[in-house]
Amino acid sequence: MSYNIDIQETDQIAFDLDDKHPTKLSEGMPDKLVLIDCETTGGKPTYHRIIEIGLIVVENGEITDTWESIINPEQHLPPNIQQLTGIAPNDLRHAPRFKDIADVLLSKLNGRVFTAHNARFDYGFIKNEFSRIGMSYSAKPLCSVKFSRALYPQFKRHGLDNIIKRFGFRIDNRHRAFDDAKVIYDFFLQSSKLFSDHDIACVCDDIMERSTLPTQLSSKVIDELPKMPGVYYFYDAKGKLLYVGKSVNIRNRVLNHFSQDYKNHKDLKMSALIADISYETTASDFSAQLLESQEIKKLKPLFNHRLRKVKNLYRLVIETNESGYAIPVIKQQELGAIDIDNHFGLFRSFRQVQNKLKALCDAHQLCFRLIGLEGKNVDDGKACFRYQLKKCGGACCHQEPPEAYNKRLEDALEDYQQKIWPWPDAILLEEKDNESVSHFHLIKDWVYVSKLKSIDELFDRGYQILKGLTLNEPYFQKNTVYEETECFDLDMYFILIRFLMNPEMMKINRITVHPLASASLAPEWE
Repeated sequence: MSYNIDIQETDQIAFDLDDKHPTKLSEGMPDKLVLIDCETTGGKPTYHRIIEIGLIVVENGEITDTWESIINPEQHLPPNIQQLTGIAPNDLRHAPRFKDIADVLLSKLNGRVFTAHNARFDYGFIKNEFSRIGMSYSAKPLCSVKFSRALYPQFKRHGLDNIIKRFGFRIDNRHRAFDDAKVIYDFFLQSSKLFSDHDIACVCDDIMERSTLPTQLSSKVIDELPKMPGVYYFYDAKGKLLYVGKSVNIRNRVLNHFSQDYKNHKDLKMSALIADISYETTASDFSAQLLESQEIKKLKPLFNHRLRKVKNLYRLVIETNESGYAIPVIKQQELGAIDIDNHFGLFRSFRQVQNKLKALCDAHQLCFRLIGLEGKNVDDGKACFRYQLKKCGGACCHQEPPEAYNKRLEDALEDYQQKIWPWPDAILLEEKDNESVSHFHLIKDWVYVSKLKSIDELFDRGYQILKGLTLNEPYFQKNTVYEETECFDLDMYFILIRFLMNPEMMKINRITVHPLASASLAPEWE
């Protein structure tokens, strides 16, 4: 057998074949396949629903069964979907629901390799539909987009329309499930003519081994990821930063993103864009969290919606009304030095404080009126609405004495008491990496000051160590240097609390605290 492939400027392939059109798929393909396509009400597998399924069962390279069904999604069919597919609401009104066809569908899927174009999309919808009705389905999909990228790297685009144009396929009903599934079969059939069984087997094995990887992402990028603590960065094909994350094991966390993204629309949308990944290793989870917090604020990735810089914080200040009941008052806190006396919590927004207070009221039968969620801390002795529902202990109408109510409020806020800085001055935090190299961080009053570039910098800042540390020059050549900060940062505060107040976390991450004193007050350096 011989053939010539001519790549035209029109993104088409012209064939000069000296034997007949292939009649069965390559022996390099899996023995049992089900080629499937779904039409849906939208792009969110966790919310939108399937309106049509079409599939082709292939065994030993030959079609053995076909099946298709319109499905009642039990939700609104958007006009743009009607226009795209030609399916109208009347077509769906008397159609079976997914639960009505689930057993038949599962019988055709089980024991066969789930195969689709952009398989993450179809697999996510199928898996979520089964989950809604209490059925389980799991597979390692074979994605024909990845198949196309692997065998036809000379082409930039690998969507179904591009493949139809490339090979000159005829399709009567584009964006109908069975017709689109048939294009996948025709694509595999034509590829079986162009490539050896060995080449196709290698591609299929690699795709299914890495079935959860985004279609634009090379498996080589994953192979290079370290199994170490650090921060990772997702980029699109144009180099735009999509996301920054952290983990104690970068490679495992990145793979977890892709294996679980069908459960989250944001992750699924992001995965479709990811074309490259970079990373920065750190000594432990502690410095990974610090670096992630700084990088998100500085770089503002598209898909990170937390850890953004805030101009003001909010806290609760406990006051007492005329009847002796403690009432928490929400007050705005300027960034800077923290006064912890009689203060509880630090929150990013006024609404976040209110939501937390509502949750505490529900958990501890506190009074909405005294809390300030019903009126403005009114103390008129009248019962609040929740008292009538037996969700308030009666402090508002003086049925509960102040001592009892105040104690319950104190217990409710116990976990939100701001932590007093436990050292007389700044500290030098020593963190060891897996090579037992020390990394040093300067911290004072819950403010992360800097990671030291050299040990002399500690003395230049006017500090000496009180006792217990023989300093060796840190491994500065490869250390990540964090941005210096001068004011309080809420995210850094929570990170420092999480580690410095937990001896077990300190031990696991090989962190030691060395108290510091100003050079003028400290004993002479030995």
